[in-house]
Amino acid sequence: MAEIIRMPRMSDTMEEGNIIGWLKKVGDKVEPGETLAEVETDKATMELDAFVEGTLLHIAVPEGTVAIDGIIAVIGQPGEDWQTIVKGGQTSNVNTEDLKTTIVSLETENNNISAPSISSELTEGQRIKASPLAKSIAKESGINLSQIQGSGEGGRIIKKDIVDIKPANIPSPMASKTIQTPVKPIITPNYALESAYEDKTVSQMRKTIARRLSESKFTAPHFYLSIEINMERAIEVREHLNLNSEVRISFNDLVIRSVASALKNHPVINASWLGDRIRYHQEVHIGVAVAVEDGLLVPVIKHADRKTLSQINGEVKMLAGKAKEKKLQPDEMQGNTFTISNLGMFGIEEFTAIINPPDACILAVGGIIQKPVVKNGQIVVGNTMKVTLSCDHRVVDGASGAQFLQTLKAILEEPLLLLK
Repeated sequence: MAEIIRMPRMSDTMEEGNIIGWLKKVGDKVEPGETLAEVETDKATMELDAFVEGTLLHIAVPEGTVAIDGIIAVIGQPGEDWQTIVKGGQTSNVNTEDLKTTIVSLETENNNISAPSISSELTEGQRIKASPLAKSIAKESGINLSQIQGSGEGGRIIKKDIVDIKPANIPSPMASKTIQTPVKPIITPNYALESAYEDKTVSQMRKTIARRLSESKFTAPHFYLSIEINMERAIEVREHLNLNSEVRISFNDLVIRSVASALKNHPVINASWLGDRIRYHQEVHIGVAVAVEDGLLVPVIKHADRKTLSQINGEVKMLAGKAKEKKLQPDEMQGNTFTISNLGMFGIEEFTAIINPPDACILAVGGIIQKPVVKNGQIVVGNTMKVTLSCDHRVVDGASGAQFLQTLKAILEEPLLLLK
């Protein structure tokens, strides 16, 4: 019997998925474990694998956004009545042909429709098959779809076909015509009245960032504690560790390991707010914020307090690389008990960060700067770094947060304490 394929939940925060493209087409045989399509979630681009054997009978959503559990395809045996199966699995009795007719009708009325099924467009009497996303991009870019060769099923134009071409390389339909226009007086444009902008569709990742951080900011009562740390000894120790070593320890590695050590001494900071209870974690799993094209991902260094600086260095590089390639797996972004956001490498001296729920705290790390400091009664050049702890006041009080920062400061000002 044919099986309905629905949009699965691929991450703990995923509410909908964006189908980028199908690797199988209708009529192809499918084996369990074979990749059917690529799906963009709120955190990464992931592969959607088949779980049954058979033939791909129907693709409900060639490209676009689908809610969790939404029907996206049917796999079964050739000749099976997949239409009845799909109709029985939907909340409303709307078949594909009716939906397609409705889309074309609406499109004719207002020239603006967002739908997850195949749509068509009439251009100079010729029907052009294109996805809604491809049509939208083409319209914004001033691209004539009649000049594009579609690579989708049946020659259908998809997003990739539009993105991969340059408008300058597309011949204009007016290029071969000579138009004579009456001479008009030159008018200087009023640039103050002109407006230039670009609208960009919000990605699944950016939607989730907006939702989760808004919930955190307006639900958790934030307060902030800042402290300045003398980084002279940290600089010396790092230089010594990197001397004749293949592994180049970074200041971020030192911060992660120092934070992990400080958390073991202050378990109230290594906690989560769960609504009707507070969870104090016995393990230290540190989330490390990584900037990617569409926003921010937070891979997690598990058991950071048990790892060496070299191990942390290697794991951060590996996870950051996977984050930027959108290849992080869900288990690599879950379980954090504390989060660090470091913008020092961008020249930021000091900032505050929004708590990454369900953590009770997040540490914002600025850059190391040279400034005059007093040492042994003399003004000398020093190297200092400012960090700011954002705390959820439902879990952490000011004194507890301050004591944690004092411990962190002591460790970073004498990193050899990490060897104890």
